[in-house]
Amino acid sequence: MFNNNKILVVIPAGGSSKIIPRKNIRLLGTVPLIAYAIGIAKSSQYVDDVVVTTDDSETALLSEKFGASVIRYSNDSQDAVSADGIIYNAMVQKEKLTLDEYDIVITLQPTSPLLKVSTLNRAIEKFDNFSVDSVITVVDDRHLSWGYDDDHQRYFPLYIKRLPRELLPKSFRETGALLATRRSFVHPDSRLGTNIDIIELSKAESINIVNREDWLIAENYLQKRKIAVVVSAYDEIGSSHMDRCLSLVSKLVFHDVLFFIDETHELGINMLNNFNYPHVIYDGEDELFAKLNQFNPHIVINDILDTSAEYIITLKNEGYFVVNFEDLGVGSEFADVVFDSLYEQDSSKDNIFSGYKYYILKEEFFFQPQKIITNEVDNVLIYFNRNDSNNLTEKVLNSILATNYEGRINIILGLHYPDKEGFIAKIRTNPSIQVYTNVSNISEFMFNSDLIFTSAGTAMYESCSLGIPTICLSQDERELTHIFCSDKTGFVNMGLNTRKLLISLLIW
Repeated sequence: MFNNNKILVVIPAGGSSKIIPRKNIRLLGTVPLIAYAIGIAKSSQYVDDVVVTTDDSETALLSEKFGASVIRYSNDSQDAVSADGIIYNAMVQKEKLTLDEYDIVITLQPTSPLLKVSTLNRAIEKFDNFSVDSVITVVDDRHLSWGYDDDHQRYFPLYIKRLPRELLPKSFRETGALLATRRSFVHPDSRLGTNIDIIELSKAESINIVNREDWLIAENYLQKRKIAVVVSAYDEIGSSHMDRCLSLVSKLVFHDVLFFIDETHELGINMLNNFNYPHVIYDGEDELFAKLNQFNPHIVINDILDTSAEYIITLKNEGYFVVNFEDLGVGSEFADVVFDSLYEQDSSKDNIFSGYKYYILKEEFFFQPQKIITNEVDNVLIYFNRNDSNNLTEKVLNSILATNYEGRINIILGLHYPDKEGFIAKIRTNPSIQVYTNVSNISEFMFNSDLIFTSAGTAMYESCSLGIPTICLSQDERELTHIFCSDKTGFVNMGLNTRKLLISLLIW
């Protein structure tokens, strides 16, 4: 039915504004504020005409450039003494020009730039119900409210029972973004019929720019991006990739972030569940692409080690901006940006940024002071993340004990350390050795240590951030390529040859 209605959208845009001068023609993002309302109206398949009514020449000129017709009004006009009068005057003048009468007249406020075209269409479609006279946009504004009694000079609650917000009865506040009404109800002093329907808006759509704070909020929403994080975290590689991504997205609170993780990565799935991050589980690359397309992100972040050319090219062909971490695969050539903090490549490629400067440190390390180094070693930490398949933990412990060291030894075992119970049973009788699992405050353990034994992975950056003397042992050939772990940066790197560890410790 609504396809048969002749629909006019009126955008009132006065030239003066006391709080934000020249508000309607200022650039919000890259276009004038007035352009958003014009664009919304012109994008609806139901709207016949879009008119900006203004008392300002510059606003009129800009409005015409963005495709709206213009009806000028004077502040001295009898019909323009109120908002209702301004809309009525614009409608009447436009009808004189078109020699036709409209069926539905819609007011769009230029101060609500985040209104969606789909919301405008929904408002128009509500008039398919012949009993609806007018449609307004609202936002759920329920909260524990208080009033004031002037006669008794006291405050009183406007609620019966104190309840959490979600259990309070709904209370709607007009946003002013949209007011649609049948032509017969548009008068110089009114635009509402008797039977009102509403459309509830999201917080973003309900923004009404009145002051400078509102303007900043609107700008932030315009810069909001949908970000997909494809991450790997399973027993063989550990949680370092997930840790990095969690630290990264903690800085992206305002953006819409969704994790994508393989259904076999139980370690990563559990971490996402524990931290309440929204995530999608996929089975194979084809399903990943299908679910990414459904989310339709602006940015895809890959923290899955080496990628293939085919994988990255497929993402690029979908129009996504692709960011990879620690990627030595062929796919890195096709990504928009690659960050390799562990692999300091000597690359002339513009898209690769390598080295320690690009390491993302966990938040907990930001608040630890620098360690004051002394000649005494009273507290040693042994910490090999992942599953420690080479059992470096026990080899280091045995080497330390062979030196007759009498200080405290703290050992942090990975979640999937082999024969964890057997290892703990072996050292149970030694009171100077304490074993911990599932540690969430690793920075505290590191800071309290005088010497750390760890792998040449991400833990070396964490110990370095605190200034703790560290001896590294590579767990595999890949870690041997982490050149930050060297005497040039203050580490003792034992490489893969663990036999020389005992000799070094005996000398120590």
